[in-house]
Amino acid sequence: MVMKLKVQVVKEEDGRFSVFVPGLPGCMAQGNTEEEALQSMKDLIPEYLECMTESAAKALPHVREILVVA
Repeated sequence: MVMKLKVQVVKEEDGRFSVFVPGLPGCMAQGNTEEEALQSMKDLIPEYLECMTESAAKALPHVREILVVA
């Protein structure tokens, strides 16, 4: 399965990186570099989804993208 998810990358005060998936509550990974953190997240997401039950999946927030022209 191929999924395209938006992630938020945060550089922490200690210099490490944290990655969050807004559409997957509680799904977070860390790494010493941004690339390491992103790879950790790519490895984590399939495990996260496998652990979810069908009822939990229905409770996920519905995230949409919109285009705003200003």
